[in-house]
Amino acid sequence: MLSTIIATGGMEPTIADVAEAAGVSIRTVSRVLNDSPKVNKETREKIKYAIDKLNFKPSARARALAMGRSLLIGMVHNDRNALVLDSVQRGVARETTRRGYEVISHSVVDGGPLSVEDVIAFARRSRVDGLVVLPPVSGIAGLPEALKADHVPSVALSAVPIGGYGAVVLSAEREAAGQVATHLAELGHRKIAMITGPQDTFSAIERRSGFIDTLASAGIELLAELEGDYGHASGVAAANRLLAMKVRPTAVFAANDIMAAGVLKVASERKIAVPDALSVVGFDGSMIAEMLTPSLTTVSRPFGEMAEIATLLLLDLVEGRKPASVVLPGLYLIPAGSSAPPPPESR
Repeated sequence: MLSTIIATGGMEPTIADVAEAAGVSIRTVSRVLNDSPKVNKETREKIKYAIDKLNFKPSARARALAMGRSLLIGMVHNDRNALVLDSVQRGVARETTRRGYEVISHSVVDGGPLSVEDVIAFARRSRVDGLVVLPPVSGIAGLPEALKADHVPSVALSAVPIGGYGAVVLSAEREAAGQVATHLAELGHRKIAMITGPQDTFSAIERRSGFIDTLASAGIELLAELEGDYGHASGVAAANRLLAMKVRPTAVFAANDIMAAGVLKVASERKIAVPDALSVVGFDGSMIAEMLTPSLTTVSRPFGEMAEIATLLLLDLVEGRKPASVVLPGLYLIPAGSSAPPPPESR
């Protein structure tokens, strides 16, 4: 029979009040709160009855401390694209909020051993329970091994498989860039240029390879290519060079939407009509694609959804659950106003 003792003095009931009401130890109540199998059915029901009668609300922070957790998840990145980061952070937060965790975002120093040290130092001082690692940071050599050695659970997002992480959410960027090549080839373009991303990152390498290989399969050789850094200024600089060529491209594929916006800017300044005289295609499917004039043909990359999946997998690892079965979202071309057949005289 349950004791009739209840919390008094206007104070919130504590775990000690529940233990006294149920006639058990605080340790036994804690086991029930943490779903431990070490408590028999009769005792478990007594404790749950006491919890209900006292309207006891377990402290998430106290439970976390008892389990040696902080209820904090880190998101590490080195991406200057605010549009991408906003979507990714919202995706991470959707899952952490649902599971009772908070997110800490950390921008990593550029490349090399210092980046590995930076991530490990962040994980230690913030005491996060795990990390969601975004590209290009996820591709830094030695990082997954260092996290594993420091007992930091981690899940990465990447354009290619990477060993050492608890899980990797893959983005099929090579195939998606191939869709861009097919789109331009089917429109009739043969004078095609590309502005790549930085070629020391997996995403840029995959997009370039997928685009060039698919063009080659269609019997088309790239007219010109220039390397950008995924920033708007690099898109502008590359476009100024490409659109000043004696034999000018009729189509430009920029490896992200921000650089593609730079191409549209230069085309407008040079009075080159898009899409009548020049087709422009980007990559990412960010909100800027719909804001531009004309609207930008681009590849939808649902990074928010991918980040949410990565966070789900990470929290399953942290909590010792069997990883959930997930269906990864696909990347697909979104034709819009910036691409059309080339002008008749250039065919």
